[in-house]
Amino acid sequence: MIRVGENVALSWLGHASFRVEFGDKVIYIDPWKIKRKEEASLVLITHSHFDHLSVDDVKRVQGSGTVIVATRDSASKLKGDIRIVKPGDSVTVNDIGIEAVPAYNIGKSYHPKSNGWVGFILDLGGTRIYHAGDTDAIPEMKSIKTDASLLPVGGTYTMTAKEAAEIANEFKPKTAVPMHWGTIVGSREDAERFKDIFEGETLILEPEG
Repeated sequence: MIRVGENVALSWLGHASFRVEFGDKVIYIDPWKIKRKEEASLVLITHSHFDHLSVDDVKRVQGSGTVIVATRDSASKLKGDIRIVKPGDSVTVNDIGIEAVPAYNIGKSYHPKSNGWVGFILDLGGTRIYHAGDTDAIPEMKSIKTDASLLPVGGTYTMTAKEAAEIANEFKPKTAVPMHWGTIVGSREDAERFKDIFEGETLILEPEG
């Protein structure tokens, strides 16, 4: 677990899955292969691929007070208090600001722009965390302002480590956390390659339970 701002802590759960603590609130992003069972305040789903939308894992962290923010195709597979978003939408849940931003591939077909899949920017009491989702280095990233950016580096389905670091050098997050490595595609070498190229602070995390 790392501190990324006042009253904000972040844990990487492996792949693209994260747990965020904001005061007494618990947020999960793309929960997958979750070991802990608890009631989250908020669950965010970037898109409907199995390694990002796991219905069983959502249920492990979903309680009566949990709000889910998800794309339309993801929402169709879930039950509960669900807010549907598309790129460009903003919602506020329990004093947490959530902006859905574009996430798509350029020149490959795994994540078409037309699907309307997203990344998320969270505003947690002024601390901004960007989870990029599954994406290539896209022009929309250049205008993002964030304290911590969670960026895929595994290549194949997303941008490579080099591509991720180069685009991060343009929008300049204070801290970057490489993700989407060590499971389906990508390795620690990709995370280290990102760290070598990115000019800001890189934190290579170990997966937590």
